[in-house]
Amino acid sequence: MINIEEIKRFLIEYTGPKIKLMEVCGTHTGSIVKNGIRSLLSPSIKLVSGPGCPVCVTPSNYIDLLMKYAESKKYAILTFGDLIRVPGTKASLSEAKASGGSVEIIYSPMDAVEIALNNSEKNYVLAAVGFETTIPAYALLLDKLTEMEITNVKLFTSLKTIGPALDWLCKSEPDIDGFIAPGHVASVTGTSVYNYLANKYHKPFCIAGFSAEHILVAIYDLVVQTSNARHEVHNLYRSIVSDKGNPKAMKIIEKYFEPSSVYWRGIGVIDHSGYVLRKAYMDYTIEFPSEEKAILKESNGCRCGEVIIGRIEPKECPLFGKVCTPVNPIGPCMVSHEGTCGIHYNMHE
Repeated sequence: MINIEEIKRFLIEYTGPKIKLMEVCGTHTGSIVKNGIRSLLSPSIKLVSGPGCPVCVTPSNYIDLLMKYAESKKYAILTFGDLIRVPGTKASLSEAKASGGSVEIIYSPMDAVEIALNNSEKNYVLAAVGFETTIPAYALLLDKLTEMEITNVKLFTSLKTIGPALDWLCKSEPDIDGFIAPGHVASVTGTSVYNYLANKYHKPFCIAGFSAEHILVAIYDLVVQTSNARHEVHNLYRSIVSDKGNPKAMKIIEKYFEPSSVYWRGIGVIDHSGYVLRKAYMDYTIEFPSEEKAILKESNGCRCGEVIIGRIEPKECPLFGKVCTPVNPIGPCMVSHEGTCGIHYNMHE
């Protein structure tokens, strides 16, 4: 069996055709940058980052609408901390809070239960953002809200599923030769979506953990597959990911949510790529007004959208590290702990 030192030697000495690989998950990006993995690769192997940061693919007008609710005096916003500084088209929830808007940071969706019970006279909008790893938590919250007949919490959803976005990438960015698939999402969904994509586009996928060794083995696997014109799905994270995923998690997602076409920053609308509440639970949600769905402006000059699909590196954006920094973010990729720009800035400064 080949060992890690042999893998490192192979990757640094690789002289075959140029290969472009995408790590989809922001946690993978963080590990790659932190561990200097790009410096261990031949110039013929290029790594780019993908749309696996849920905050980063959320459109600006989602933030704008949250701000309207925060400033309305009729609602208070409940949100995770990584969303509060993401800029909308004009400002962020942090700025709305500083101006007197009602914004509260939570650490779990279930926090909304106690907050709502202790403040029954107030109405709350929960910013529900995430992929399959966090959607079950929102479903469990809905279980509790319905069971306890709590009516003063509504979800404003920007929930997404990564499979259709990877389908779009395979079709629209054909120079990506293979993918390091997101381990956390795969632990819920299983491997079927990657099998489908590998067969449809003849591209290999490798599901990996987040240590430097896991990622190096995944890169090695994809390079070998690409070099040999293979397009298989290899699960290198079997301690966490099974082929069938987590049926209980998927079942509770399906209880409350149904697929919907949603907008992704940098991509546009992708069919069946998001989740919205089922009609039976519409009393627990706030929807995008129809006129707002067409307003999808992004921050002026920000190239987050191109970073998200691996078309450019963060340093290729003229705002990166100059106008746009973690202290003064222009786009979401500089804010979230899974955002490519923020990861590159913090690791390189």
